[in-house]
Amino acid sequence: KIGIGPSGHETFRCADQLLFPDLGLKVPRILLPRKGLDLTKWCVVACDQYTSQPEYWKDVKDLVGEAPSTLHLIFPEVYLGDKKHNQLIIQGIKNKMYEFDRDRFLVPQHPGFVLIDRKTPLVESRKGLLVALDLDMYSFEKGSQSLIRPTEKTIPERLPPRIAIREQAPLELPHILVLIDDPEKTVIEPLAEKREAFEKLYDFELMKNSGHLAGWHVAASDAVDGIVQALRRLADPERFRQRYNARADQGVILFPVGDGNHSLATAKRCWEDLKMRGADPERHPARHALVELV
Repeated sequence: KIGIGPSGHETFRCADQLLFPDLGLKVPRILLPRKGLDLTKWCVVACDQYTSQPEYWKDVKDLVGEAPSTLHLIFPEVYLGDKKHNQLIIQGIKNKMYEFDRDRFLVPQHPGFVLIDRKTPLVESRKGLLVALDLDMYSFEKGSQSLIRPTEKTIPERLPPRIAIREQAPLELPHILVLIDDPEKTVIEPLAEKREAFEKLYDFELMKNSGHLAGWHVAASDAVDGIVQALRRLADPERFRQRYNARADQGVILFPVGDGNHSLATAKRCWEDLKMRGADPERHPARHALVELV
């Protein structure tokens, strides 16, 4: 996401607090644009939007110009063409990723979640939490009983263009919304109520009447512990059976993927390929994918 600032991570006592294997959860280390960049130009909508409106993307290109922007790091689907054309665009995206890294446009933060508050012309406030989820605990296969599952049928034919961009790419720019069934509002809302205690990372207007975006770094150990304990209550098997009249042989689903099902499936395929080629599952960053809990 967007911004930079002190993390508060010094309150963590040990590294094993960054991983919560029973939940498939990891505290991520986010890369944020360095100070001084125009964040309105940095942010663009997801690549699968406005696929029949090339004039929208032309306007975005004109607004961004040569400024650092995620526009240079994604492949808007409106421009999908033949294989040779697509390969040229994909190589250009990867080159730009390495350029952004080389020129230090992105600054790594200390580990921490990000509390997000998004305002749109239709919604006054939509809150979320940026986290990393374990792809080894996600499956999009039919009949899956995994803790993390899709909410729609995954179409394998939609994966290759996404895989071509993601494989060997040095950066991840996810747009994946993962749902949590939390009617008592125990995970995200308590963070929003005390957001003034967290370091604000960014606060700015989005382009083309897309609304407003603000984010806070949630890195203190007590805040992370509160999130983890709340998620564990939601993942309790007895609660799951009672709430959904589930059978004893039906696995708990804690994280249904609401939007970005094919993006997460792409991450899964890339991670499985890396494992087959000897990637260390205990250390490789591709094992976990960035998502926003909502």
